[in-house]
Amino acid sequence: MKMATNSWPARLWQRTSLMQRLALVAMLPTLITAALLVTLLTRHQLVNLHRMAQSNADSIATQTASICVQPLRNQQLRELLHIADSVGELPHVTRVQIRTAAGQILADHRAPEDSHHPQEILTVMRDVIDRVPSGQQTLLGSVLVGVSLHEAIAAQHASLRHALLVLLLSLVVAGVIGWLAARWISAPLRHLADAVQQLGAGNRKVVVAVTDRTEIGELQQGFNHASAALFDIQRGMEQQIEQATLELAHKNAALEAASVARARFLAAASHDLRQPLYALTLFSAALAVDETDPRRLDRIAHIQECVQSLDHLFSELLDLSRLESGAVQIELSEFPLDQVFIEACRNFDMVAEQRGLQLTTRHTGLWVRSDRTMLIRMLSNLISNALRYTHLGGVLLGARRDGADHVRVEVWDTGRGIAPEHLASVFDEFYRIDDHHDDSSSRGLGLGLATVQRLAELLGSEVRAKSRLGRGSVFHFKLHSAPAREELTSPSDDISADLSGKRVLVLDDDPATLSGIRFLLHSWGCEVAVAEDRLQALEAIENWPAPADIVISDLHLRHGERALDVFAAIDQHYLRDGEAPFARLLITGETRNDRLREIIAAGIPLLYKPASPQQLRETIVAAWKSARG
Repeated sequence: MKMATNSWPARLWQRTSLMQRLALVAMLPTLITAALLVTLLTRHQLVNLHRMAQSNADSIATQTASICVQPLRNQQLRELLHIADSVGELPHVTRVQIRTAAGQILADHRAPEDSHHPQEILTVMRDVIDRVPSGQQTLLGSVLVGVSLHEAIAAQHASLRHALLVLLLSLVVAGVIGWLAARWISAPLRHLADAVQQLGAGNRKVVVAVTDRTEIGELQQGFNHASAALFDIQRGMEQQIEQATLELAHKNAALEAASVARARFLAAASHDLRQPLYALTLFSAALAVDETDPRRLDRIAHIQECVQSLDHLFSELLDLSRLESGAVQIELSEFPLDQVFIEACRNFDMVAEQRGLQLTTRHTGLWVRSDRTMLIRMLSNLISNALRYTHLGGVLLGARRDGADHVRVEVWDTGRGIAPEHLASVFDEFYRIDDHHDDSSSRGLGLGLATVQRLAELLGSEVRAKSRLGRGSVFHFKLHSAPAREELTSPSDDISADLSGKRVLVLDDDPATLSGIRFLLHSWGCEVAVAEDRLQALEAIENWPAPADIVISDLHLRHGERALDVFAAIDQHYLRDGEAPFARLLITGETRNDRLREIIAAGIPLLYKPASPQQLRETIVAAWKSARG
């Protein structure tokens, strides 16, 4: 039967060392053998002592009975007393009693030291018989003899003590021998265990001495062979790891260089490549002003479509690159969803109207905690994607509560839908569904939905899609809800407000952009002055008979000047003359939050290049009205 692992003997056995176990195994046979021998020998000696005492008592009783025949026959009382005293003087005899046949005690001798325990006295009785020559026997009386076993028992105890002493000595000798044997056996094993620990550390080659030619010696030799093999393998792996580390360092350096190059490309794309695109947007818009020739208007419309398509493709590629490089930082705030819906749909109202579609937002009254800029970008991409693939009906933007802590934002469309085999891949990069019925100028790179999914992941959410082929699609994601607060309502801005006669100062380091925006503002009736740096700006406002109504500037100007520094210089100029503060607007191709944080903190209205003429006009009106209070 196996010993239970949770019993106390098992726990005690597990706590002992190998040496202790071997010593115990060596001592156990000796202990059992010695105990058995002591028990058997002591028992045998006790039996012999009892037999000798019995034989002695029988002999004394028989002799006493034989010498009492004549005195009993003649009733010689004195002689009987003498016999009783003489026998009572013998060693170990404690009592002698002589009786008649009728039981009368004639002589009774007791030893003076007869204080022994009754169990230590052996009593023997013999009849006294008178035998006559004729063969008849006559019972004359009886003799009772008591023999003491005290000395025999004492001798037995002494023998037992000697046996126990011998047993203890044997155990000590066996224990010493067992301990030495256990130590001799366990010492090599202990050295092997220490060597295994050193081998596990892996810092050097470990070798143990071969102590003998037994199984332990074979184990030691096997360990040395295994240690040498592991040492060689370890050295080889260290060399491979070192080589792989060097290769990885070279690859990391290459990746860092590529990352730096990509960062430089993104910086250039954010500013330098957006500049001509923005200028092209302005010029194409200015061409349509006061133009009545249908053929020219059609050509201008084609130019604007190409510009919008180029802007869309460029924005998709740049936004995804910025997300992959980690350049986008989250800035959480609490705001009402209705404002974001209106702002996201504002840029697509005209597109929906041109295509004969309805772009509808459903009032929610819900507030969320999220990044407002990222959310607008997500909704813009979803709305743009829905309008691109919808030919009849329209797009609906709405939200509903999803539990106590979340709001579910949904974008519905009545487009052609997505086939089930494509639905799982629409969020992959550069994935497009081929459809020859679509206008190729309106097709993107397949990055819009991938960008939306990346932005949702940054916000801790996930965009999901449902679709029925031929019926439409719905894209939805969740946001953290926020408690609703009372909004400070203000009169709606008059988008068609007249800008005629407004003095507008425009600052930019790109001459083409300055020329395009000046031409567009002139078509709106504005009085325009342009400048490329702070000195030209101060010189331009000096030549005006009245202060500027609004100053529009790029983030970066000529000679490394910044828009905030130019705004501060113009403020100083007007404060000196006691003039009212002017409205200001920043238009930039920079999209990194770390470089725009100061602008956002200052509360300056911000537009990203290339901004459409409609966006530019609405923002100018809003900034001017805000500056006038």
